[in-house]
Amino acid sequence: MTASGVRARVRAELTKEIADVARRHLAESGAVGLSLRAVARELGMASSAVYRYFPSRDDLLTTLIIDAYDAIGAAAEAADRAAGPALMDRWRAACAAVRDWALANPHEWGLVYGSPVPGYAAPQTTVASAARLPLVLVGVLRDGLADGTVTDPGEGTDTVLRAGLDTELGLPESADASLGSRAVLVWSSLIGSITFEVFGQFTNTVEDRDRYFAITTDRLAAIVGLDAEPRRDPMSRK
Repeated sequence: MTASGVRARVRAELTKEIADVARRHLAESGAVGLSLRAVARELGMASSAVYRYFPSRDDLLTTLIIDAYDAIGAAAEAADRAAGPALMDRWRAACAAVRDWALANPHEWGLVYGSPVPGYAAPQTTVASAARLPLVLVGVLRDGLADGTVTDPGEGTDTVLRAGLDTELGLPESADASLGSRAVLVWSSLIGSITFEVFGQFTNTVEDRDRYFAITTDRLAAIVGLDAEPRRDPMSRK
């Protein structure tokens, strides 16, 4: 390996180590309390050395946000691939994988879907990673449209979406199309339901949370025209 290759590998390893420590601090202090100096102290590095990898706290936050979005998207993509060809199996598997990831990583979930960090504005570089999850859900709809098992409800176009978004997602865009806005509704509702559970908002309200999520997943599928076949085990989300 060349000297430049060694330097690149060392840099990548140190960058990952800094991010890993920052994730632990995120769990302890939250995004607002994240400090490059504190991360440097734990690593036994001078603050100036850490700044060579992350010039500011916001740069570190951006890396953590991108990593979280990528991990959520990867979980959904892997579940989708493993679920087989049936659209509802794919839908249920992807949604369940996202929920499982969120419950296992609540602080990182909160970083991307919780309260905004005062003074921080996510840059454009986070967009591609953030889009991975909704693209999985849209991919199921596109495949359903292609084989005729999903049809647009045809309730009239909603003008609230960014112009051209339906076309970019491969969804119908016509005078009687509403699938694009329904897809956004379903995506935001899925995130909201999971966030409620992660932040403990279902306490004293929802007793069987697995069953509640299973029902929610199927109802959201129905909104976008997916027919929910009976589950193999009506008391399980598997």
